[in-house]
Parts: sequence; C-alpha cells; structure tokens
Amino acid sequence: MPLVTSTEMFKKAYEGGYSIGAFNVNNMEIIQGITEAAKEENAPLILQVSAGARKYANHTYLMKLIEAALIETDLPICVHLDHGDTFELCKSCIDGGFTSVMIDGSHHSFEDNIKLTREVVEYAHDHGVVVEGELGRLEGVEDDVNVSAEDASYTNPAQVQEFVQRTGVDSLAIAIGTSHGAYKFKPGTKPQLRFDILEEVERLLPGFPIVLHGASSVIPEFVKMINEHGGNMPDAIGVPEDMLRKAASMAVCKINIDSDLRLAMTGTIRKYFDENPSHFDPRQYLKPARAAIKEMVRHKLINVLGCNGKA
Repeated sequence: MPLVTSTEMFKKAYEGGYSIGAFNVNNMEIIQGITEAAKEENAPLILQVSAGARKYANHTYLMKLIEAALIETDLPICVHLDHGDTFELCKSCIDGGFTSVMIDGSHHSFEDNIKLTREVVEYAHDHGVVVEGELGRLEGVEDDVNVSAEDASYTNPAQVQEFVQRTGVDSLAIAIGTSHGAYKFKPGTKPQLRFDILEEVERLLPGFPIVLHGASSVIPEFVKMINEHGGNMPDAIGVPEDMLRKAASMAVCKINIDSDLRLAMTGTIRKYFDENPSHFDPRQYLKPARAAIKEMVRHKLINVLGCNGKA
C-alpha cells in the first residue's frame, strides 16, 4: 500500500469517535516498534518527523525506513512533518514525499499566522498534500519547540472559523491544556483539559478534525525505571489517559505522542546496561527497547486512541 494522506483517516475517526495516533520517529527501532504494534492491532497510523529528527536521521534514510514499514505491514500510513516553522521546510518535505505537513505559525500574530499558513496550504494542495495549522501555544520543550509558561496561551474559539476559512487548512491543532515534553504537571496538582474550549471549537467547526499536541501520559513505570538505573528525572504527571480518550471521542482526530516513546526507550536501555554492564552489542540493548515501544504503542492504540481494528 502506498503512503496516504490523513483525509480519509480523519473522516472515519470523527464519525467513529476515535483518534489516530501520531507517533514521532527518529530511528529504525522506533519505527519498527510502532508499526509492529499497529500491524498486530490493525490500526491506521501517522508517523511524524520533526525538523530535529529529519536532521538527525536524514530525510532519505527515514523515508526508506517508512517504505520498509509499508511493505511489512500493508497498513494505511501517513507521513507528517511535525512543527514545521517555515514555508521552505514544509516545501522540502512535500517535495521529498511527505503526505502531510504542519505549519506552526502560532508564534506569529494572527494575521501573520494566516498568511504563512495559507502560503503552505496553496503549495501543499497543489501537490496532493494536506496541512495542519495551529492556533494557541502549548507550554513546554520538545526538539525545537520551546514555549515558556508566560508565552503559552489557550486557543481562542472566536478565531477558529476565520482561521480555517482564510487558510484552507485540513486540520487544526489547538491548545486546551496539554504541553510538550515530559514535565507537564507537578505531583499533587490535578491536571485538567479545557473541554469547554474543545466543545466550542467543535460547535463552530462541525465535522472538522482537531489535533492535540503534547499528549504523552508520562508513564510512571518508565520514569521510575530511568531513576532506578542512574537517572535523575523529577516526578511529573502526564495527561491522564481518560481525558485523552474523552477528547478522542469528540472532535479530536489526531493525538501526538513523542515523550512516552523516548521514556520507554531510554528507561529500557538504562535498565539493560545496569544489569549487563559489560555488554556492548547494540542489538542486545535495542531489542528490548524496541519491544517496550511496541507494547506502549499497543496500549495507546487500544486504551487511549480507540483506533485498533480501524485500518
């Protein structure tokens, strides 16, 4: 099966009350773990590549690894640029075979965000590629994204109709209380998502696919594993999975997951070296890391996204 856009995925997800997992990829083992879980659960899939991942792994290598995943799984897979911040970056990914791009103009004024997003949309649609825009700014740090608490802002529902109409975007990322990175909420706090904002956006844009960034749950098992084997991560609470499942049952058709992948891989590798300090064969420590990613993704597909069996 060739690469697909997210258009049909989102249509089915909206109507079916579930969401598609958008998992960030950086290397072969991560891609294998994600796609093996999706194949076993017969789930549609979005593989996301950030600008940082593209620099690290090389565009050509990543595309060839994803091509191998298509051959091995025969699943509908969309390849998406995560947090593109310039027209040039989006154009390069479109020209290089991506089927979806995100242009993040949320750090600009409303009018400049519209102008930049519209420029990307026009080029992308001319090449059969879909575009995700963003309104509102999520707090946190992840790759090249770094937004302080002072600069973060919830999405203003009053702006969404005008933004979508004037830009022509195919989906919209909104800020309702999620955040990038692993340090989301301090222990003792009660995480809350602004479902009132999501409900208003859903009312104003009926049938239109909404996206949540920064939606890793910061699985305590892996944070504990890292700290038990030489790490020093502060305790943190991620986005509660029941809240994400509720969002997926509403207008949210795409949920982004990155930090949980990193924690699963890093925790497993740290544990392996602690227990096997003299080993030096990468295959030996990457194999359990890949397996940990696979089981974590399987859990997300079934219990959070609800997209298992939907391919």
